[in-house]
Amino acid sequence: MDQLLKCDANYVPLTPITFLKRANAVYANRTSVIYEGTRFTWSQTYERCCRLADSLRSLNVRKNDVVSVLAPNIPAVYEMHFAVPMAGAVLNTINTRLDAKNIATILSHSGAKVFFVDYQYKELANKALSFLDGAVPSIIACIGDIDTSTGVQFGQLEYEQLVQRGNPGYTGELVQDEWDPIALNYTSGTTSAPKGVVYSHRGAYLSSLSLILGWEMGNAPVYLWSLPMFHCNGWTFTWGVAARGGTNVCIRNTSAQDMYHNIAEHAVTHMCCAPIVFNVLLEARPHERREITSPVEILTGGAPPPASLLQKIERLGFHVTHAYGLTEATGPALVCEWQKKWNKLPQQDQAKLKARQGISILTLADADVKDLDTMVSVPRDGKTMGEIVLRGSSIMKGYFKDPAATSKAFRNGWFATGDVGVIHPDGYLEIKDRSKDVIISGGENISSVELESVLYRHPRVLEAAVVAMPHPKWGESPCAFISVKKNSNGDTNDVKESDIIAYCKKNLPHFTVPKRVEFMAELPKPSTGKIQKFQLRALAQNFVVTEILPSNKITGPSQRSASGRVNTEVTGYAQGHEQGRALPRL
Repeated sequence: MDQLLKCDANYVPLTPITFLKRANAVYANRTSVIYEGTRFTWSQTYERCCRLADSLRSLNVRKNDVVSVLAPNIPAVYEMHFAVPMAGAVLNTINTRLDAKNIATILSHSGAKVFFVDYQYKELANKALSFLDGAVPSIIACIGDIDTSTGVQFGQLEYEQLVQRGNPGYTGELVQDEWDPIALNYTSGTTSAPKGVVYSHRGAYLSSLSLILGWEMGNAPVYLWSLPMFHCNGWTFTWGVAARGGTNVCIRNTSAQDMYHNIAEHAVTHMCCAPIVFNVLLEARPHERREITSPVEILTGGAPPPASLLQKIERLGFHVTHAYGLTEATGPALVCEWQKKWNKLPQQDQAKLKARQGISILTLADADVKDLDTMVSVPRDGKTMGEIVLRGSSIMKGYFKDPAATSKAFRNGWFATGDVGVIHPDGYLEIKDRSKDVIISGGENISSVELESVLYRHPRVLEAAVVAMPHPKWGESPCAFISVKKNSNGDTNDVKESDIIAYCKKNLPHFTVPKRVEFMAELPKPSTGKIQKFQLRALAQNFVVTEILPSNKITGPSQRSASGRVNTEVTGYAQGHEQGRALPRL
């Protein structure tokens, strides 16, 4: 059998570009894209991608050149997911919520040859380019409004003009090696400086198939783009929806009104989002809501959603599946695959099961929880914590221009995620914390995720995050940052720190109760929805907890909080609920 060789007939490099070609052949007249008043069929989308790829080649874009784009979830970004690799290039979708300096850093580090900019972001892009000291992308093109052509507002070229001038008969460059790069994505920087993560054609192809199988996405889904396409290429559903001959409903903003309107108008069946979007849907005003007449499947990731939040969102007509992943794993790596026997359990128990991260997608060879010092797997008892490690074809090629970080991430044949978790007896994994977020107080490990889950059950808590703050006796102690839901009068300042701490004392072991509660109008997060705890940790490091002496004397400018400890004011940071509400986004 070893004499049977690979040939062109029995071996073809894996690439998600084949999903588009198949959709054109099989679903030619089926609607592929909806965006406000614009609709395309799969035949039209395929032709537009062929034209754009040909235009990129005419601009001297070649293999492994980086094409960057700064734009919201519009048809142009969807088309680039096929057109750019068809031209042999590598797609770099940039987070639209970054500031100009971060965008400049990405453009510089990636060496982008082409930079597409949506017309709404031209000022941000122009400022970013000003930081590049002349090392700007050689080609800059503006993406106008597809409904009403705006012409060239920024740069030398305009997106629709590039599409129209391309050759519709161009079928793209052949992928010679499935290990070739297809995308370059930068991490969100929630725990450290952003790094460039490189995906292969093989990884993107296999991840796409694994997710549509794991999520049981059937034929002809109607998919709402509530998840940014710049986040892990929309968790690979940019390619996966084409594989199922589905319809992409594109929206510029994830406002409650836009989401409810599009769900009702186009009979949306599937959507992805971070749990923060649940709050947007739950807090919608009556005039923003539309009745959901058939269940909408939601795949959610990011911060582990509290069981109480899952219960609330499902009452609206959404069916939630929880996933776990990260940029380096090409999006979701674990999916909480539902078991029929769980349907007989009480709703509260079902919600707790849904909040677990689950089992590996089919692409992964293995997922485990290990002690990184010994590389021994932890017991499957749902209690013993270790680091979640992964290996398989969906894991990144590595970090672009950073061999040291790549080597550190790949340990003994595994990718170390930096997330702390447990394995339950049934094999399902559950995150307990980021390794950087575990709070060690007097030698006891405190899971910030578990504290946050309790806080979310408070009827007035909208957002919650718990980080470590210094403690003179115990080393570290929990500090909670929360934003509050408005009451019937539209106020939030009726909720006090004492209320939150008293609630925690009723629902948590004493040593895990937050020693400080800070109120903010909104917790800092990028558009991916993951709360940026590194910013909160930096604030908490400046807070001081002083043990109360028997005399209860308080000296200096400090003031006693409701929790019974002394707060020392931090220069430059607003203290108290009223001042906290006035803080800008971090």
